[in-house]
Amino acid sequence: MNTFGRKFRLEIFGESHGGAIGCVLDGVPAGIPLSVGDFARDIARRSPGEAGAAARGETALPDATTPRCEADIPEILSGVYEGCTSGAPLTIIFRNSNTRSGDYAQFRDIPRPGHADYVAGVKWKGFNDPRGGGHFSGRITLPLVAAGTVAKKALAHLCTRGLEASGLAAGMPSGLAAGSAQSCAGGAAPEIRAELIALGGVCDRSAWPSLLEDVRRAGDSLGGVVECSVTGLAAGLGEPFFDSVESVISHGIFSIPGVRGIEFGDGFRAAAMKGSEHNDPYGQDGKPAKNGAGGINGGISNGSQLVFRVAFKPTSSIARTQESWNFTEGRMDTLQVKGRHDVCFALRTPAIVEAVTAAALLDLRLAAV
Repeated sequence: MNTFGRKFRLEIFGESHGGAIGCVLDGVPAGIPLSVGDFARDIARRSPGEAGAAARGETALPDATTPRCEADIPEILSGVYEGCTSGAPLTIIFRNSNTRSGDYAQFRDIPRPGHADYVAGVKWKGFNDPRGGGHFSGRITLPLVAAGTVAKKALAHLCTRGLEASGLAAGMPSGLAAGSAQSCAGGAAPEIRAELIALGGVCDRSAWPSLLEDVRRAGDSLGGVVECSVTGLAAGLGEPFFDSVESVISHGIFSIPGVRGIEFGDGFRAAAMKGSEHNDPYGQDGKPAKNGAGGINGGISNGSQLVFRVAFKPTSSIARTQESWNFTEGRMDTLQVKGRHDVCFALRTPAIVEAVTAAALLDLRLAAV
């Protein structure tokens, strides 16, 4: 299915080279001011080219993103009335215009390594749209970013309402009420921030420009690691098992094309630690002193900074000639992927990671009311 969430339901639709792509958001609280301009910042951060690099603060890096350039102007079709959300399903679309579908005709015969060409054809018996990757394309992350903009504003809206408006404080001791299943601490919305911390296994940012250029010249690609932190998330959000904070965030994060792994806090390093090293005593502020669990205990937020890292694979479409199976002729064949592709699409993913995180936290927050 193409739907994520229970109380805040996010549905995405469209194909890379179809008429439009978009999302339908159900469960958006009414009364949130929303305009087309609210989407501009995060859409720019996801964008390719010089404009996108400038929005991400990457002016020192060589352009390693696709030259496909779309206007990416959101059209709000429903769910907003007189400048505020109405409580009805919110529908946002983006028109596609800069497409070159002829580049993809050969992949019916020779599926691209690392792509969904083959499995999509099997699942939908060849009726799927293969152009630009169809519904599997990274372009479909644009509606995710739009959904994240709405989710961030909704989280802020819920936080400013306070405990009295949400009905959670009645009859509760003040110490418990301050942390009872809220998305916010101290009445302020949680701050969600993601950034690329490693590129091609290299953490030294000064080495990135030459690394990107060398890989581009070789007709190859790179992956990366994005770290996301959420500051100001109160204790008490989430459920012990299937709706744990990690479970819901991970479900959303793995919807982003190209994700290969996620870890919270100490992550896989915890497997090499002793219990005495990994255990995290609480300090005088009521929070774990080391935050080795990344802000979560037992699936529930503990009031510390939420921290996780996401691994993105190298871009599968590369300029180098590859060998793959020709399903039409029944033999190994050579394949050169044409089209316009990122040398490292991970550069454009921090805004997407933030968006999905916001959607997950909003869903958890609404489920707690």
